[in-house]
Amino acid sequence: MQARKIGAAAATAVALLAARDLVQKKHALLRNFPVAGHARYLLERIGPELRQYIVTSNEEERPFSRDQRTWIYASAKEENNYFGFGTEVDVEHVQGHAYLKQRTFAGPLPDAHDPQAALPSAKVLGGPRGRAKAFRPASVVNISAMSFGSLSGAAITALNKGAAQAGTMHNTGEGGLSPYHRNGGDLVLQLGTAYFGCRDEDGGFNLDKLKEVVAGAPVKAIEIKLSQGAKPGLGGMLPGSKVTSEIAAIRGIPVGQDCASPSRHTAFGDVDSMLDFVELLATETGVPVGVKSAVGDMGFWRELATLMARGDRGVDFVTIDGGEGGTGAAPRMFADSVSLPFRMGFSRVYGTFAELGLTDDLTFIGSGKLGLPENAAVAFALGVDMINVAREAMLSIGCIQAQKCHTDKCPTGIATQNAWLARGLDPASKADRAANYLRTLRRELMKVSSAVGVAHPALITADDIEIMNGDYEARTLAGVYGYKDGWGELGPRLAEEITTLLTPGPAA
Repeated sequence: MQARKIGAAAATAVALLAARDLVQKKHALLRNFPVAGHARYLLERIGPELRQYIVTSNEEERPFSRDQRTWIYASAKEENNYFGFGTEVDVEHVQGHAYLKQRTFAGPLPDAHDPQAALPSAKVLGGPRGRAKAFRPASVVNISAMSFGSLSGAAITALNKGAAQAGTMHNTGEGGLSPYHRNGGDLVLQLGTAYFGCRDEDGGFNLDKLKEVVAGAPVKAIEIKLSQGAKPGLGGMLPGSKVTSEIAAIRGIPVGQDCASPSRHTAFGDVDSMLDFVELLATETGVPVGVKSAVGDMGFWRELATLMARGDRGVDFVTIDGGEGGTGAAPRMFADSVSLPFRMGFSRVYGTFAELGLTDDLTFIGSGKLGLPENAAVAFALGVDMINVAREAMLSIGCIQAQKCHTDKCPTGIATQNAWLARGLDPASKADRAANYLRTLRRELMKVSSAVGVAHPALITADDIEIMNGDYEARTLAGVYGYKDGWGELGPRLAEEITTLLTPGPAA
């Protein structure tokens, strides 16, 4: 009897759905194929998940392949992250694939297998410009800018605790410094065009508020965001429905009101005034100050390098974001076709400073899928001094690449403000995983450096890597990106300094 009732109810539900499909006018497919047509929409909705586990090969999927995600997950869980039985990459034909050239002999090198080994920056951040609070970053791998608001409080807490455990820095993102950023990790405070947390009532920059924020938290540096890889040159709108009392308090905006982030800064309007702004912030706070940008028109970078060559003003670091980056939601056009990919963009910016002999005078930071050892090694060979990781850090705390970041329906509670979804993320255990991943990536970079025969990834050169550019053909990284002799390399003093720091006995 119970089974009959259930069957009758199910049949009634199907009949009602069929009737609705037949009379609605929004979807022709459902009018022509009532009930059955819903299968198409279901398959479309779960397409990314199906492709992840059924359709694509281990190396095929984007943004991150199954093999790449597997390596990050295993590293975060301290499981075996090795792969057996050889590579799945078609090594002689995959255009753009990088190959590092190992050396047979090398001088004394640090222990590349030590899980606690330090891997500090080869440069002192803010040192060349004599900033009052200049310092040598303890880690060449740090967590990139992801705001509270785009990520949940639980996710930010996990990342910050993980950063503290691993001895890395954590960039706040442009959404302001939240309570979730105060879990022990050193911070890079990002200033976007809306100056969240450091703004006056009209949305303009407020220096006094900035100084209060810097003084009240472990802020090691300030990063002025000019643009990002996900949506360069595009502002944003935070709908009033998402401006809760908590977010309003952190960002310094009215509760429940729409808040626009302009596409350009209002505190400065050109390179000259930007440098004045940089020097103001550095003088008033004492911390190093830099800029973050995706790379498009090169006029900005040429003017910046030219003005810095005078020696009186300058940024302490530049963070270059690749156009392939993107934890933030963005129009498809911007995600696919605005700003240069990381390797192209970074090499052009680096070359602009190298032409004027300025590369030892500032720190270069790279971001945009650099949280994988092979991508990171290429970045260091091009001249990067440190890397920032974003999506890889998200993967380490449980992201499954569901690609729902823009919907507020992240199933793992990371990229959402939905309290029910966020409660599924345990910050304590995920912090351990983030720390494991960050330490493992550093150790992998030490292994790669050792294979090449150098003590630090910043000592890998653009001649140590070849890039496949066709069937059975490869060119050095230097040749691909037009590097001149010495480009991508540390100056002799810095190279000796970092080698001595990591191998004090034999190198001395």
